[in-house]
Amino acid sequence: MSDAANNSPVAQRFRGFFPVVVDVETGGFNASTDALLEIAAILLEVNDQGLWVPSETISRHVHPFPGANLDKAALEFTGIDPHHPFRMQIAVTEQAALQDVFRLVRKQKKAHGCKRAILVGHNAAFDLGFVNAAVERTGIKRNPFHPFSTFDTVTLGGLAYGQTVLSRAVEAAGFSWDEKSAHSAIYDAEKTAELFCAIVNRWQWNNSR
Repeated sequence: MSDAANNSPVAQRFRGFFPVVVDVETGGFNASTDALLEIAAILLEVNDQGLWVPSETISRHVHPFPGANLDKAALEFTGIDPHHPFRMQIAVTEQAALQDVFRLVRKQKKAHGCKRAILVGHNAAFDLGFVNAAVERTGIKRNPFHPFSTFDTVTLGGLAYGQTVLSRAVEAAGFSWDEKSAHSAIYDAEKTAELFCAIVNRWQWNNSR
């Protein structure tokens, strides 16, 4: 590993953990039985001004795994039609989606000299639960994410802005929110990334303490 990677401000900030913003859209609330339908991941970096900013983004539409439950209320909430012809053309299997996301995460984790990725999400336990369940179903061996630790912007938003709902916390942080675009994995991940970066940048940390 290069000296640049070892001295990366990304690795230094969170004790060697590489934060990756993840959002999933699903066919229900039970990670063991309900379908994973969308996944988006946004990688973060520190710019020349020392500020955390979003960098690379990856997203995938996902075919429901065989026998997956699709709750009508959940689909109405997200607006996802799992069987829409256009979606059927671009969606991939759970295994392919996770492999694509994990490959990019591992590459950038290594480039920044980090030892493990950590999931950042709004209600992060929900997203991590679906990721972990899909990993178990597909038998993927190299999951870069910590199995249970997360950074949750519900808690961070409540601390920094007094808001726990994503849309309200995003607006309190000074960003726009489009309700019509909400509940897609990529949009919610983008807004969660903006919120997380704003909070981290607001709390300037000095590693000499």
